[in-house]
Amino acid sequence: MFQCDPPASEVIGLARQAELAGFSYVWTFDSHLLWQEPFVIYPQILAATERVTVGPMVTNPGTRDWTVIASQFATMNEMFGNRTICGIGRGDSALRTLGAKPGTLAQLKDCVRVVRGLARGETVTYRGQDLKFSWVSDGKLDVWVAAYGPKALALTGEVGDGYILQLADPDIAAWMIAAVRASAEKAGRDPMAIRFCVAAPAYVGDDLAHQRDQTRWFGGMVGNHVADIVARYGAAGTVPTALTDYIKGRHGYDYAEHGRAGNTHTDFVPDEVIDRFCILGPVEHHVNRLKELRELGVDQFALYLQHDEKEETLAAYGRDVIPQLPS
Repeated sequence: MFQCDPPASEVIGLARQAELAGFSYVWTFDSHLLWQEPFVIYPQILAATERVTVGPMVTNPGTRDWTVIASQFATMNEMFGNRTICGIGRGDSALRTLGAKPGTLAQLKDCVRVVRGLARGETVTYRGQDLKFSWVSDGKLDVWVAAYGPKALALTGEVGDGYILQLADPDIAAWMIAAVRASAEKAGRDPMAIRFCVAAPAYVGDDLAHQRDQTRWFGGMVGNHVADIVARYGAAGTVPTALTDYIKGRHGYDYAEHGRAGNTHTDFVPDEVIDRFCILGPVEHHVNRLKELRELGVDQFALYLQHDEKEETLAAYGRDVIPQLPS
């Protein structure tokens, strides 16, 4: 999981290194005012690799017209053999930096339907018209939904091919997975068919104090979404208190430092939250946590690589962590 920081050539190089290390997916942020445009970079990653699946974690219904999103995925799939995936949510930094609010759940639900259908070569109704890409044949696209709140989790169970949880706390993951599966079953879908992805920073090594300083930003980023949940539902009774309690000391957020190590406005995030939300420490800590998440039903771990030892962490996962995990 990369930010699209310039130069893009470094992102492409890290993606190639990730494939060589044994990773099967390469994700990026999608926030065009903060980083470079990911849909320009994706074809370069696909051309430089052979098997990884590539996509945003996450795009949103508000940045681009939905037919443009679908066309981008369908075009890359035609060029590179159905190797893309669409992670999507209501929108956070991509919209807030424009002075806009995140989209509604109704918009998100409809966007999933339109983007997935068009990219698969189906006819969809959009803006009162029946639309189809006549040039798509054998098109494939899965859409994985990022969510935290109860209503968003319910929507994920109704329409998502997969669910993205951006934190690696096993207790919270168990609660979220159960909520998505319950919604899927209620909607008449097979709850076991939904894929589950946990995404969080990982840093291999023994200096926990330094690792916490390098990943404290993640608690601040998650806190943005948690603050929205608390504002909507209250601080108790709807989601685990393990997710909501820590933001009591939160005072605003500066998107100019979004997702950055050394973020100056995340002092409210305690070490205990960093240790729960991220995977830090020696190799055995990583292996044990990933096995625990696997037992809960997690299919994929997406490693946020935003700290001062990107290449070293990729190499450690390829050499020491991935070989110890079930395929």
